[in-house]
Amino acid sequence: MRAVLICGLALCVPTFAQTASFLEVADRSADHFGVARELVRAVIEAESNWNVHAVSPAGAVGLMQLMPETAAAFGVRNRFAAAENIRGGVAYLAFLLKRFDGDLRLVVAAYNAGHGRIGRAGLSYRNPETVSYTRRVAYLYHQHRRDLRK
Repeated sequence: MRAVLICGLALCVPTFAQTASFLEVADRSADHFGVARELVRAVIEAESNWNVHAVSPAGAVGLMQLMPETAAAFGVRNRFAAAENIRGGVAYLAFLLKRFDGDLRLVVAAYNAGHGRIGRAGLSYRNPETVSYTRRVAYLYHQHRRDLRK
């Protein structure tokens, strides 16, 4: 698929559908780090909707919305480089999967809120944004599971 520009009020925002190249990199990284492809795809979709140029108000960047500290910890030098961003984000997911013994609720919550916060609070962490994000990723994860089984 190709990039589409949505324009209004002198602002054009690129939105990227799941391009073959991004999907390929995401799936390769998932396989390399032993993370479910469905989880990687769901996180990318929830984080940036496949927009390689996405920037959050908090300073997270790229397809997997990496913060500077997370990017540095996982060897990402250019957070806007799609392959680097995906590799770093998937490496972080793999770290979280080990840290939280494979509990996807905690992994996804930690990806959004930080592993320190979730490590201290566990499932009692009730930030509305994180709760909503976790539900969205769970929905997308199950949707991708169905799609990949076809």
